[in-house]
Amino acid sequence: MIELYHFGFSTCSQKVRLALAEKDQTFVSHEVNLVTGEQNDPAYVKLNPKHVVPTLTHDGHVLNESSLIIQYLDDAFAEPQLRPTDALGRYEVDAWTKHVDDALHPAAPTVTFAIGARKVMLAQPEEVREAGINGIQDPVERATRRSVLDHGIKAPEFAGALGIFIDTLDRMERKLGQSRWLSGESFGLADISIVPYVLRIEHMGMDPLLDAGVRPRVSDWLTRFKERPSFEVAVDAWTPAPVVAAMRADGHAIWADIEQIALAHSAEG
Repeated sequence: MIELYHFGFSTCSQKVRLALAEKDQTFVSHEVNLVTGEQNDPAYVKLNPKHVVPTLTHDGHVLNESSLIIQYLDDAFAEPQLRPTDALGRYEVDAWTKHVDDALHPAAPTVTFAIGARKVMLAQPEEVREAGINGIQDPVERATRRSVLDHGIKAPEFAGALGIFIDTLDRMERKLGQSRWLSGESFGLADISIVPYVLRIEHMGMDPLLDAGVRPRVSDWLTRFKERPSFEVAVDAWTPAPVVAAMRADGHAIWADIEQIALAHSAEG
């Protein structure tokens, strides 16, 4: 039996739900509300000492770290294979997942909280907001969260985080000129690892970065992904439309300022 502790809007949770959907595996759902701080509940911390989602249990075994979980699922369930069979192809997929873990995922909370989640968190009672921030285990990440909540996109950390997203999109554009998917000719773990962060750009109202006139291959890749059944099952069904609409509105309202930061990054590159 598979049980999944997850949060609907979490990028890492989306990755694992996508892998489960592609493998046609059902799971018992346990939603952990990151907004209200349920990830800090002592009972959950016993499963995940880092106070993060997702956590997956399979036949009683507790699995953490989303990139490791999706690799486990690919090994545990034979079809369809989500990694190439050749060594070079697997290396390239692993390079994408490493980039997500080392660069893109650490940048995502800065972008998210500076634009979309900031208004919600600032509306919380101070003790609730402080409990959530204090539950962040890494001191640098904790300080960054305070900074973006205080300053939004004017926080000194924001430009660098946005730059990581932009560089990733450009890298994707180059790769998609060589193969149909980031994982090769078939949809796989590289695509699953990256797509939640590309969707985050869209959900934050930064659609111009994904425009077909700017990055046509990325735009086509995202369109094709949304046509897969796994998108509706693993992402759309768990992402409340009113929440997305509110965040997109927040992003659109300050897009002119974000665009200037994006243009400055591209000019430096």
